[in-house]
Amino acid sequence: MSSSPTYEGRVLRSTGSWYEVQVDPVDDPDMPRVVDSRIRGKFRLDETDVTNPVAVGDRVTIRYNEDDETGMIIDIHERQNRLSRRAAGRRVNQEHIIVSNIDRAWAVQAVQQPPLNPAFVDRFLVMAGVHDIPAGLVINKMDLMDDEQQAEVADVVARYEALDYPVYCTSATAQAGISDWHAALRDQVNVVTGPSGAGKSSLINAIAPDLDIETKSISEQTQKGRHTTTFAALHPLPDGGHIVDTPGVREFGIVEMHPADLCHFFVEFVPYLDACKFDDCTHDHEPGCAVKNAVDEGAIHPARYESYLSILYSLQDGMEGTGR
Repeated sequence: MSSSPTYEGRVLRSTGSWYEVQVDPVDDPDMPRVVDSRIRGKFRLDETDVTNPVAVGDRVTIRYNEDDETGMIIDIHERQNRLSRRAAGRRVNQEHIIVSNIDRAWAVQAVQQPPLNPAFVDRFLVMAGVHDIPAGLVINKMDLMDDEQQAEVADVVARYEALDYPVYCTSATAQAGISDWHAALRDQVNVVTGPSGAGKSSLINAIAPDLDIETKSISEQTQKGRHTTTFAALHPLPDGGHIVDTPGVREFGIVEMHPADLCHFFVEFVPYLDACKFDDCTHDHEPGCAVKNAVDEGAIHPARYESYLSILYSLQDGMEGTGR
């Protein structure tokens, strides 16, 4: 086996113990282009601080097994970037890598069913910022918006557009706003993440119907989404580009961040940080805090400041919470 040739490729899908690897073009036309592969045990031993040593989007090197149909991942190439969150249900700060080597990350929220959750968006934007990933917001199910929700949705849109995050309002069922969002995805590797039921898979189907990704309706009892996408998967898009569909998550925990660093990932805080009275200002209780003054003067949205405090307290306690 050691003398067998090796091939490079990209991980398209993770199903737990197996990974679908799209092998780069080779001269042999009979060689399968997508190879079901496993990983060497040493990767799991080496990467004890992550739940998944191999992630969708990873560039890898594989060697075919003796059956010439399956492969073994023998090397994971250096990542350009990654989007990750704290692993759910873990007491330790273990990282779950959602996807790697991407150009833009999108938080998908619904107007309702499940309800719009800006606190999730804020935590998502922090983790995207940590890894220098451009990020945006999609508010789906606009066809379900009632009169009472119009002001809330308008406030959320204005809040993030003012911070230069692109925001798209869509309805996958009514095909509203789809073409504009599709244009923003072209020629990029994108990832969508958000709670179950927000319509991530439906949005992808609206752009690329041939993919026919399975979707499910909202639970009538809980008004929460049902998990349909159980494993992350990378899909090609019409007119160029790719998108990674991900399993639904109700929380987006921050991974291994010192509380003092958090303020730098709330972009509207940055112009005020050097104007605080104390160099080690936490922007919580200290007098002479320029960030708090900016909140009082309306220069920083109060909901964003509340999100900051919520994350700050959870980081200080060493028990990063759910953002709910």
